[in-house]
Amino acid sequence: MESSPSALTSAVAPAGGRRATVAELSHDFRLANGRLARRLRQEKADNELSSSQFSALGTIFFQGPFTLRELSEHERVTPPSMNRTVNALVEAGLVDRAGSADDGRKVVLTVTERGRSLMRETRKRRDAWLAQRIVKLSSDQRRVLTEAVDIMKELANS
Repeated sequence: MESSPSALTSAVAPAGGRRATVAELSHDFRLANGRLARRLRQEKADNELSSSQFSALGTIFFQGPFTLRELSEHERVTPPSMNRTVNALVEAGLVDRAGSADDGRKVVLTVTERGRSLMRETRKRRDAWLAQRIVKLSSDQRRVLTEAVDIMKELANS
């Protein structure tokens, strides 16, 4: 794939007919993707959790269990900051701390049944919110969206 400065200024033809450069397309795509992600984040089962708390809970739910250090590295925050986040999740009954079976000095974080229920409900809400909007698209728009999903996966995995 071409990544020279001239590639960033080469023209692309968006569906709306307006010509744009690759740089403009990149900018517009990033903004639209960010806005959609922010809007979807609003569809969660518990509005009391901060974004960082919800992110940590989601990480443990989908990829855990984790130690505090592993979780802080994954979330790209300092261990003291993650400790405060985890303390709030433990106090809310969403995460458990337990000693590691392999190393008694390590504490392992897992999601409680209440935390799993919250994550399932949030996924359900987000999927429903998005499905309500997708169903209103024309068949051509849904076809383009299907192709865009494949392209987005390719970009994310590159």
